[in-house]
Amino acid sequence: MSLRIVPAEGHLNSFSHIAERTAGAPSAPGLHDTLRAGVGPSPYSAAENKPTSAHPLEARLKSWEATREALRMETLRRTYGIAEPIRRGMELKITREGEWKPMALGGTSGGLGSVHEEILSGRDDTITWEDVFTGEELRAPVGIHDEIERKLKMQPPA
Repeated sequence: MSLRIVPAEGHLNSFSHIAERTAGAPSAPGLHDTLRAGVGPSPYSAAENKPTSAHPLEARLKSWEATREALRMETLRRTYGIAEPIRRGMELKITREGEWKPMALGGTSGGLGSVHEEILSGRDDTITWEDVFTGEELRAPVGIHDEIERKLKMQPPA
């Protein structure tokens, strides 16, 4: 593992504001397939943690953060041994998987981490665009009973 500070050259040289399109309906390519894709986002689908625009600078910043985290873990490994990065990785995994809060009570459907995860990863002092605009504004409200039944894999009576 190298002690790289700057990420490797892997960014795009061009930018297009046009998003990639899906094939659409099989009988009419280019048309939105409402039966397969639905009208809007499902309240149960996880919000993706990627920006909606595709500017090359955003990908460069993400790779910069990944390189910084890899350098931090490598420095910890060289200073304290292999146990320290493994312990921190296990703590992050426990934090990500251990906490669940229903969306009806202000929880997220994925993508955004908790306060504990931000503290462990060293991002507790920054406010990003995704912290303010979560993308949940356009989703349909979810009932707490429906969500708990889905979480516990219970089948409602038909």
